[in-house]
Amino acid sequence: LDEADNLVALMQSRVQGSLRISSSVAFGRRVLTPLVLRFMQQHPGLQVDLSFEDRYVNLVEQGVDLAIRMGRLADSSLGARFLGLNPWVLVGAKAYLAEHGTPKQPGELAAHAALVYSTVQGDERWHFSGADGHSVSVPVKGPLRSNNLSALLAAARAGMGLALLPWYVAHDSVKGGAVLPLLERWTLPAQEIHAVYPSPRLVPTKVSGFVAWLQGQFGDEWWARRL
Repeated sequence: LDEADNLVALMQSRVQGSLRISSSVAFGRRVLTPLVLRFMQQHPGLQVDLSFEDRYVNLVEQGVDLAIRMGRLADSSLGARFLGLNPWVLVGAKAYLAEHGTPKQPGELAAHAALVYSTVQGDERWHFSGADGHSVSVPVKGPLRSNNLSALLAAARAGMGLALLPWYVAHDSVKGGAVLPLLERWTLPAQEIHAVYPSPRLVPTKVSGFVAWLQGQFGDEWWARRL
């Protein structure tokens, strides 16, 4: 462990220059930005170009040093390091639940207004797993589809329907009581979070140093604490 710690310290001591990072909009704004700012404070010789967009970014063509990717990695030629899991939660506002009732089983969601994240839930089906391993796929429909998670959270808070959101998006609203978590006995698919970079072999110190530091920032229920 001492040797590994010394290696991380050595890499971090040499982190400098320009680092171009790409991420999805919601994760970048809510999670990655505060982490990057903290890392930059520790490494004043580092200049960061931080880009957020909800589309696939070709790292080589666009000159990106590092990207944060959710879900299964499609390109095996990239270097990658696992950071953690991105769990999801079903939420609804008290006003909506008071008017329409609180679902007790996934099958009841077909009778509710769904706020659909079109990027991931494009087929308008929500997937759940029970404690016994039984899986349920539920067709849903509702008044709003969006590729923006913040828009769906705002709609859920306004009582327009139920939303399936990453915990890192919903946590503060759940903690503050604006929305309530639902169907907590059921498990929702969690995405893997990876830091990816153009080559698994030729990794600049500024990239390996940041990734090594980043891996230490995630853990159990990382979304419930300020990273």
